[in-house]
Amino acid sequence: MRLMAQIAMVMNLDKCIGCHTCSVTCKQAWTNRGGVEYAWFNNVETRPGQGYPRRHEDQERWRGGWELNRRGRLKLKAGGRFKKLATIFSNPVLPNIGDYYEPWTYDYKNLTDAPAGSDFPVAAPRSLISGKQLDITWSANWDDNLGGMPEHGADDVVLAKVSRDVRLQYEQAYMFYLPRICEHCLNPSCVASCPSGAMYKRAEDGIVLVDQDQCRGWRMCVTGCPYKKVYFNHRTGKAEKCTLCYPRLEVGLPTVCSETCVGRLRYLGVMLYDADAVLAAAATPDEHALYEAQLDVFLDPHDPEVGREAERAGIPFDWMEAARRSPVHRLIKDYRIALPLHPEYRTMPMVWYIPPLSPVVDALAATGHDGEDEGNLFGAIETLRIPVEYLAELFTAGDVRPVEASLRKLAAMRAHMRRANLGEPPDASIATAVGMTAEEIEEMYRLLAIAKYEDRYVIPTAAVGDAAALEESVLDHGCSLDYTDGPGMGGSGPFGEASGRLAPASVENFHVLRDRASADAPADTARTRVNLLNWDGNGRPDGLFPASGPAGARERADAEAGGDGPRGRAGPGEPGEAATPGGPAGPEGGAR
Repeated sequence: MRLMAQIAMVMNLDKCIGCHTCSVTCKQAWTNRGGVEYAWFNNVETRPGQGYPRRHEDQERWRGGWELNRRGRLKLKAGGRFKKLATIFSNPVLPNIGDYYEPWTYDYKNLTDAPAGSDFPVAAPRSLISGKQLDITWSANWDDNLGGMPEHGADDVVLAKVSRDVRLQYEQAYMFYLPRICEHCLNPSCVASCPSGAMYKRAEDGIVLVDQDQCRGWRMCVTGCPYKKVYFNHRTGKAEKCTLCYPRLEVGLPTVCSETCVGRLRYLGVMLYDADAVLAAAATPDEHALYEAQLDVFLDPHDPEVGREAERAGIPFDWMEAARRSPVHRLIKDYRIALPLHPEYRTMPMVWYIPPLSPVVDALAATGHDGEDEGNLFGAIETLRIPVEYLAELFTAGDVRPVEASLRKLAAMRAHMRRANLGEPPDASIATAVGMTAEEIEEMYRLLAIAKYEDRYVIPTAAVGDAAALEESVLDHGCSLDYTDGPGMGGSGPFGEASGRLAPASVENFHVLRDRASADAPADTARTRVNLLNWDGNGRPDGLFPASGPAGARERADAEAGGDGPRGRAGPGEPGEAATPGGPAGPEGGAR
């Protein structure tokens, strides 16, 4: 056994309202610059729909993920080393800008600068790539709320796999939102596809990153990722992807998409797994068995043997405590209601999903039946009143049994809690029917419905003793987005404060950053030294700005004279002469 720990995420699709707040905040934090206008590290898709980029799930075309060779061993679907060497200067298996969309803005200047006339000026769309006018024909959210149906319905790769009966009644019966980010897989095919070794998986938390200094822009990683969550920056010639907001995680804060999620549907926590068992699980011959195989890779943090192995492996104590309290472990391993996205890609994804149930209730209520009654709900699931086949193609490689089991547990939770809220006597048969107890159902309800912030995000901070090692890691690899024209213009890093290569976070500021990032009030820097790299723009630290009032006027006068003030101090016996206006400071004092 080789025990390792990873930060994982679970999304409850039953609570997603499709507001795209997570996408917008992620966009502002990570891809609000030239070259990646089309890139969405987080996007929300309406299902059924083609997704983003369109038909990205068609691996017969895009050749992403892994497959088994004749000997039953894993190989990249896009080809091995010789295939990559032969096509290294021309990789044709890539989505083009039409499969994503050509990003645009609007010619707002025409609205303000148009001359007076009888016509109303308009803000025509213009390409952010070429600057020319264009006709908008596609975008990252073209299928929103089934907007592309039924014209594009046949292009949904998953919908094409289900039975004709489900396909015909699907549009009238069901629709749900699917938020997607990088899966930060246990067996990432993007890392294996990179010829230059620029993509790597961090040992301390399992996050997959791109070393911008080492990336050579071969774009094999874009082909290798079956989820198409690696993007090519055409301005810098580098690959970029979701970083799981690791600067935030290192100080105990959730990702930006989780922090701003309106529906509170995301959960973050630690999963322990046996690294030696990953390849064998990914090479499971039967695709229907891949879900169970990945579950077997995960370890029980409450097992004493696992605890001893974690101590031998050097897993910090607070990480083990976080693993024992992990909401992700409970949803995936204990309750078994969360499912992986496309396990047939054999990448062992670590972002899992709870399948949606709400539209089933709405569909039942529309027929005049009690949508919350456990008998009606269980009957709807068993008779495919919802497209369980479609959900199975998304989450369990087509096996409907785990999806049905998850939906039945969610239905049992609704029925049980409904009786409790109405003051009716509890019915033990509801929990027994899904293999749970009443206590387990109530605990699952608290986690899914009314969990507090600290219950949804159980994130261990990087230990203070490891802070120096983390700084060395940043210096060795560089931040995955810290480069010329990157966030902060290559300065202090993507998270803004001491997170980049030029000014790594120091031990003394490690937890101070966490407290300030989570506080609502301006930073209290009165008792600390002034450090522009760590100043968040709030408050007025002493010595940074001239004080107001008479004292401030004296300080400004002293500063202008080069005397005793915040901009300089004349030493004893020095004349303190002011510098010539517009010229350099004098050699004997003055402002410096």
